[in-house]
Amino acid sequence: MSLGEGDTAALRALAHPVRLQIMSLLTGASLTAAEVARELGITHANASYHLRNLLAADRIVVAGEEKIRGGVAKRYRYVGQHPRGTVAAEEKRELFPVVATDLQRRAAAARWPGVDLMGDAEVWVDPGKWREIRDRIAAALHDLHQAAQPSRTPGTVRTSTTIALFEMDDPS
Repeated sequence: MSLGEGDTAALRALAHPVRLQIMSLLTGASLTAAEVARELGITHANASYHLRNLLAADRIVVAGEEKIRGGVAKRYRYVGQHPRGTVAAEEKRELFPVVATDLQRRAAAARWPGVDLMGDAEVWVDPGKWREIRDRIAAALHDLHQAAQPSRTPGTVRTSTTIALFEMDDPS
């Protein structure tokens, strides 16, 4: 299977840890480039560049515009699901190393004495049971995205969630 031009743009859009951070920020709130820049400690130009890449790859949407000092600032939002519905296998394979790198950044900020959950498994399961478990985890991930609040909202905690569930080829 070869990648089309849109798939290549999507790969490039995700192949940067800052863009993963931006998508996470935009899950809890719609933000302008200036707000993204302040939150991540990057320049406004850098934030704008990454937002344009994510927008071109249909990873985020324009959630509105507002007048600021005589200009117009776009507000961006991540809606949590790829607009094509499914993501190409090549795109997922390219994304995993970026997510793994970002997971190292997140783990460095972890508070381990609190409640946490970590699991890893490469197991063989009944196909019906697999679908049931996968669907429950997908529903929980959807609930988490729906519950996301803007960064630093009073009464919230900063969390990290990384989920990768997939069937594997039989090695024989």
